[in-house]
Amino acid sequence: MSSSAAIGSIFSGCLWKEEARVSKDRKRGVRRLCVRGSVAPLQQRSMNVQISESTARIGVLGASGYTGSEIVRLLANHPYFGITLMTADRKAGQSFASVFPHLIKQDLPDLIAIKDADFSNVDAVFCCLPHGTTQEIIKALPKGLKIVDLSADFRLRNIKEYEEWYGQPHKAHELQKEAIYGLTEISREEVRSARLVANPGCYPTSIQLPLVPLIKANLIELENIIIDAKSGVSGAGRGAKEANLFTEISEGIHSYGITKHRHVPEIEQGLSDASETKVTVSFTPHLMPMSRGMQSTIYVKMAPGVTVEDLYKHLRISYEDEEFVVLLGKGAVPHTRNVRGSNYCFMNVFPDRIPGRAIIISVIDNLVKGASGQALQNLNIMMGFPENTGLLYQPLFP
Repeated sequence: MSSSAAIGSIFSGCLWKEEARVSKDRKRGVRRLCVRGSVAPLQQRSMNVQISESTARIGVLGASGYTGSEIVRLLANHPYFGITLMTADRKAGQSFASVFPHLIKQDLPDLIAIKDADFSNVDAVFCCLPHGTTQEIIKALPKGLKIVDLSADFRLRNIKEYEEWYGQPHKAHELQKEAIYGLTEISREEVRSARLVANPGCYPTSIQLPLVPLIKANLIELENIIIDAKSGVSGAGRGAKEANLFTEISEGIHSYGITKHRHVPEIEQGLSDASETKVTVSFTPHLMPMSRGMQSTIYVKMAPGVTVEDLYKHLRISYEDEEFVVLLGKGAVPHTRNVRGSNYCFMNVFPDRIPGRAIIISVIDNLVKGASGQALQNLNIMMGFPENTGLLYQPLFP
């Protein structure tokens, strides 16, 4: 029996039913003492032997970057996943604590070069490598591994489109056909049976979550969708770049990738799937002088006869049972500071002063729901665990 199946058999009569019950009770406004965040740890304390024997063994490839360290932080409280392999070519031979001292209390293997990695002791991997380097590495991995790829290498189904936007040929055509685009709340069932999941980018996550349900319901027009998006500097990665120095970024707003940002085809692919016709958007990203956080302000034209109230009601229905996507109360403005460090997406919709148009604001933590948190959410589903496992960190404030 696989590790995930073993744990699934242990908890199928307890954890899953309790999770479903709490979800239903939450809809009715009933509060229970046995909440989702406390069920797994209570089970773990009483069943240490079974859990330790059934832990899924996790590899983190490219562990020395921001998304890699965030994976490790999130897994610290995951009762079923244990890290057995960590790679970082430039930091090979070093302890993880020496690279990320804030995680010094974690009991982790030392970092090694990927060429020295032994995958015989691994059940699933998070691939946190830069785009362009990931395809051949994943192609060489053992076929039995579950993989969540946080790079852009498998997000675009059209190989020619990948070559156009990333400036190099795709080197794993067959794997691209197998990859599932893992926008969890939209593609949950496809993720469940996947071996390879392409984790969405941060901007596309914040944009597609509000827009996809509205497009599917034909509530907004497909023309003149304008997206003004802003990200914390961690979204640019950990590599040393002059443009990302403190003195370059602080005390100002830095627009970049104007008309040619590589997330554009990913956004348009998702919206086109939802509409079943080609969608083109105007998208401009900006770096903000903050470490974390992402806000997408989206301007849309409503379909004839549709009101902002209709948009609000449909988003409420679409996400009322979701753990991590929250439609705020009417008039409440989403702020990045209120999702910092969490896997939540907060959103809301407002009337524009221009008749027939609406403004949608969506905020996430770009490193969590925009990257590592959604990756863990996806792997939980792929391995047969409740998708919120290890993800119930509440936002940090102030």
